[in-house]
Amino acid sequence: MNKDFKKWHGIKENLDGRKSKVFFHEREIWWCSLGINIGFEQDGTGKDFQRPVVIIKKFNLDACLAVPLTTTTKKGKYYFSVGKVDDRDATAVLSQVRFIDRKRLANKVGVLEEDIFNKLFEAIIEVNFKKKES
Repeated sequence: MNKDFKKWHGIKENLDGRKSKVFFHEREIWWCSLGINIGFEQDGTGKDFQRPVVIIKKFNLDACLAVPLTTTTKKGKYYFSVGKVDDRDATAVLSQVRFIDRKRLANKVGVLEEDIFNKLFEAIIEVNFKKKES
């Protein structure tokens, strides 16, 4: 499948020039313009190359750490089920955690329950930041 990088670059240029007024918080789920990426990096979908993400860590008014969601059923240590998002089962792709500017955030979908968020947070740490014992 060929990726339309030129179309994405036009959208990305518009996003960068936008004055974002969105306010986000940890635990929230947002549609986010992730764009078209390289290789196995998670892409957005649709005309605006969006996909839902969970805000994991808010750094300031403009930036956060987020984990993308997929509605494709995935199992294994790199995936974590977060329940329903927009009436569809959603799974966090733990290995795809990334820094996001708020200009990429389109609209808020909902908020994860605190207990699910805490388990998701622990799973992200386990997969991405725990040292393997030798």
